[in-house]
Amino acid sequence: MSDLAGLLPELSTSSWLLVVLGALIVGFSKTALPGAGTLAAGAFALAMPAKESTAALLLLLILGDMTALWVYRREPDWRTLVRLLPSAMVGVIIGVFFFAAVDDTTVRVTIGVILLALVTLTLVRRAQAARRTAAEAESSDGPPATRAEAEGGSRKGAAATAQGVGYGLLGGFTTMVANAAGPVMSLYLLMMRMPVLTFLGTSAWFFAVINLFKLPFSAGLGLFTAETLAMDALLVPVVLLAAFAGAKVARRIPQSVFDKLVLGLTVLAAIGLLIP
Repeated sequence: MSDLAGLLPELSTSSWLLVVLGALIVGFSKTALPGAGTLAAGAFALAMPAKESTAALLLLLILGDMTALWVYRREPDWRTLVRLLPSAMVGVIIGVFFFAAVDDTTVRVTIGVILLALVTLTLVRRAQAARRTAAEAESSDGPPATRAEAEGGSRKGAAATAQGVGYGLLGGFTTMVANAAGPVMSLYLLMMRMPVLTFLGTSAWFFAVINLFKLPFSAGLGLFTAETLAMDALLVPVVLLAAFAGAKVARRIPQSVFDKLVLGLTVLAAIGLLIP
């Protein structure tokens, strides 16, 4: 233990409180509220230099992923994962080049703007869907579905695939440059109208794959240090405790409350990224 203490980074008391808070958020977000993960990124970025914080947080996120995967391993929507993962991997590679080329401020503002735009798009689409549902209810006594309507359903499937590719690219990009893909992917899964447990299972599998895919790229950028590894080792119990608590809470959250929390946390994360 004394050897571990000797390797720990020299942080102020307030910085230590921030990284502990971030570790708690990582564990809880992985098993209860995926959109909250960006708050952990903000806490780590306030406590440490930006690049070091990205690496330190990635290792804790992978630990959280493994815990979430164990809890929700039977819950994913595999079709959605097939839509998302290939383009997300491409997004990670784009993010590697972007990360190396720009400064921290550009990264934060870019992701903040993307998140706010996606929240707006989600709310607009929900309002449009509600109007369509109301219109369909009024005409429910009409004739059976026609061929044109069937073709419309096929076009919707193609649109869902295109959206999955787009959100996958954004998710891969934002997770590589700032560990901030939680809100992006939460918005997509929310748009798919998934039940809470399917939402959490799909999110768990997505991030387990993508964060492991990111690992060699982060190592290649020289982001990991002995101090980072020592600090993360100390924070392991914090992540596991919070993940256990999150799994208990998630099964008691009503669907409507869950949806509102995801959207609200996404807006908070976006605003936090835009504030200097």
